[in-house]
Amino acid sequence: MGLGVDGTDTKLTTSSVDNPSSRAPADTVSDEVTIRNAVSSADLSRMTESVSIPWANTTTGSAGVINSIREENNGSYVCRTFITTRHSYRGISNYGGKACLVGSGEWQVVAFTELA
Repeated sequence: MGLGVDGTDTKLTTSSVDNPSSRAPADTVSDEVTIRNAVSSADLSRMTESVSIPWANTTTGSAGVINSIREENNGSYVCRTFITTRHSYRGISNYGGKACLVGSGEWQVVAFTELA
């Protein structure tokens, strides 16, 4: 009959299922794109200690303010390290991140973590 000693069907084959909790939630990824766009388009020559850059994502309803951006440029790469707030349905949090220019001249978020 195909039943094992413990009563399980030995002819039944299963495979692994992707664990969605191991990936960033879709709203976080969408917010990262919005923040990346704000960070990459910022005119750093006009940034001062008192200038903040607001951002809003109409897709997720999240919004925030980028409080600081520092650019690293050593000739072979350009990266911008930033700190931002994120106001979402989960509450208000502070995040730190880094966006870098990659191969074809596009900006990519390489780090985005919630700050304690």
